[in-house]
Amino acid sequence: MTVRARPDRVVVAITGASGSIYGIRALELLRAIGGTEIHLLLTGPARTTLGVETDHTAAEIEALADVVHPLRDISAPIASGSFPTRGMIVAPCSIKTLSAIATSYSSELVARAADVTLKERRPLVLLVRETPFHLGHLRLMTQVAEMGGIIQPPVPAFYNRPGTITDLVDHSVGRALEHLGFDPPDLARWEGR
Repeated sequence: MTVRARPDRVVVAITGASGSIYGIRALELLRAIGGTEIHLLLTGPARTTLGVETDHTAAEIEALADVVHPLRDISAPIASGSFPTRGMIVAPCSIKTLSAIATSYSSELVARAADVTLKERRPLVLLVRETPFHLGHLRLMTQVAEMGGIIQPPVPAFYNRPGTITDLVDHSVGRALEHLGFDPPDLARWEGR
């Protein structure tokens, strides 16, 4: 039997919730860290939100990934547990996507890839973007957490004294990438007083 090294891969999904910059920065930071094959899922509503919130085109965002998967392609490699990945980050994660993941409703590839990530006990990090939360949202987040997912709304930290919006975004994204085993450069950490 020949033993091969596992390829280092990560799945990034950008959904239609406000905060597309979180997904963009995740792709940019992964590119800067290097050495990881990036698989991207960009939903239709995310493409709309990109145009509203940023000056980036979908093509520019797709160029940051190594592989871009069509959402209806349930035969994509990331839809199978036999395709090893380091994990998955959904940034931002809409309530619609959270609902699909929480109920294992895999009608599109984002929910299927997330379901595979959970069943294989790999890290799944959801940057849920909604406020305020009602009880239904909280119950969905609880369901995903009980299945092993990591719920990480992008709540800013101020101990690192952010000076720009990019500082705030980078800190949230850096913390999310840590859950996938990355060590983002320049990530400010609490050192105590």
